[in-house]
Amino acid sequence: MSAHAGTPSGAHPEGHKRAGGRPQLVLASASPQRCAILARLGLAFDVRPTGVPELADGDPEVVAIENALRKARAAADPERDELVLGVDTLVELDGRIYGKPPDRSAARETLQALAGATHTVISGLALLDATGERTALARTSVSFRELTPRTIDWYLATGEWRERAGGYAIQGAGAALVREIAGDYENVVGLPVAALLDLCPALLAQSPES
Repeated sequence: MSAHAGTPSGAHPEGHKRAGGRPQLVLASASPQRCAILARLGLAFDVRPTGVPELADGDPEVVAIENALRKARAAADPERDELVLGVDTLVELDGRIYGKPPDRSAARETLQALAGATHTVISGLALLDATGERTALARTSVSFRELTPRTIDWYLATGEWRERAGGYAIQGAGAALVREIAGDYENVVGLPVAALLDLCPALLAQSPES
C-alpha cells in the first residue's frame, strides 16, 4: 500500500519543464512508493499532491476511479503542457472498502478482518492532458495468512499501518502477513505498471534516455 513522505529521488521540483516538446508528467500524489515505481521506469516527473477530498464509500471500482480523477483534476494546470496522473488504491473485502486506518485500533480491526481471507486491491488510474481524460482499473487478489493476536500486535508495532490502504505494506514487513497474490504486485504497492502502460503506451517515451 502507498504512503506519503517528502519528495523522493527521481521527482523534480514543482514547475520543471520537459525538454523536447513532450508534455511534462505530473504525479498527483506524494506517495514515495508511486514515485519510486515511476523512477524505476526512468521517467522524469513532477510531484504535485492535492489534498482533495476523497470518496470513502460506494462501489469500490467507482470510488477508485472517481478519487483518481479528483486528484488528477485538482493537480492539473491548464496553462501548462502536462500529462497528469492521478491514482487511488483501496482494499475491498466482501463489498466493503478498507481505506487508511485513522488509528491503531482501526488498523487492528482491519487486519483482523483481512486475516485468513482473500481481499482485492483495486487501483483507479486517471490520466489528463490536452486531449482529455483517460481512466483504467487494476485488480489484484491478495490472500492473507491466518493472523494470531501476537502477529497482529507485532505488525502494528512496526507502524507500517499508518497511511496505508488496508493497513499494511506488502513491500515492507507486511509481506509476513501475505500467503499469496494473483495479479500485479506493483498494484498492491500502489501503482499498477501494466495498467498504466496499457492506458498510455507512449509513456515510456517520456524517459530522459529516449
